Amino acid sequence: MLSEKLISLVVPAYNEAECIGLGIARIQGVLEKVGQAFEIIVVDDGSHDATWEAIMASSKASKTVKGVRLSRNFGKEYAICAGLDAAMGDAVILLDADMQHPPELIPKMIERWSEGNVDVIEGVKVHRGKESIISKAIALIFYRIMGSLSGIDFSGASDFKLLDRKVVEAWKGMGERSVFFRGMSAWVGFRREQVEFEVAERGAGESKWSVWSLLALATGAITAFSTTPLRIITASGLIFFAFACVMGVNTMYQYFAGSAVTGFSTVILLLLIISSLVMLALGIIGEYIAKIYEEVKQRPRYIISERC
Repeated sequence: MLSEKLISLVVPAYNEAECIGLGIARIQGVLEKVGQAFEIIVVDDGSHDATWEAIMASSKASKTVKGVRLSRNFGKEYAICAGLDAAMGDAVILLDADMQHPPELIPKMIERWSEGNVDVIEGVKVHRGKESIISKAIALIFYRIMGSLSGIDFSGASDFKLLDRKVVEAWKGMGERSVFFRGMSAWVGFRREQVEFEVAERGAGESKWSVWSLLALATGAITAFSTTPLRIITASGLIFFAFACVMGVNTMYQYFAGSAVTGFSTVILLLLIISSLVMLALGIIGEYIAKIYEEVKQRPRYIISERC
């Protein structure tokens, strides 16, 4: 046996009816082979297909499987919150329902954790598998931006992680409603280690992530985890103020020197640029105000409708 301690596996799922049964059987096969005590918590994030029925069938077939059904589609980040809140294990492992996170790595992760020298084991993607060029480009740009804004290296990052119980409790103590799991789990610190893996093909079906949903996730993550965009607005204002001072001195010099003031096109162009920057600044500020609005309402992160 790798460990006598209980391991919780949290599996968020959205419209993954075709993957649930196969994925759970694969996880059970890996852990039963090594004699590890475990529970599998599958969180149905408001699916519209037969995902919940598949979870209930697996729960009836095995006492190690538990199901949590959210009242609607809150999003993957909040499904992870529900799974972490429900997990009872001494360590919690998160992996996707589509089995692109290989369960065969789980024994290695548990073994390293059992040695007592590490609190967080992160799965890092060697390559991103069969993703579209657009999705890969968005991911690359997003992780570069997040890395520069937060000072944390997110390259190859994934939700495939093992968290010690004390890490889970520290994470649960962070009360904000705008959740970015990868960033928040990195922010809490603790002793960390990485395990590389190749993204496998989906067990069945197609990815539920669209370009727009990825962009929405990226925008939410940046505004929830960093205030740097607001500082960029301030810096841009200072730069343009300095530029305006230089232009003002030049204009006054030409006026007193008796030179004709020309450059109507330049003035129009500058007005368009400044107006665009003002609108962009208002948009960024609006995103942060929206986050504040969500936080002060103090609504729950998610609502559970059923358990099994």
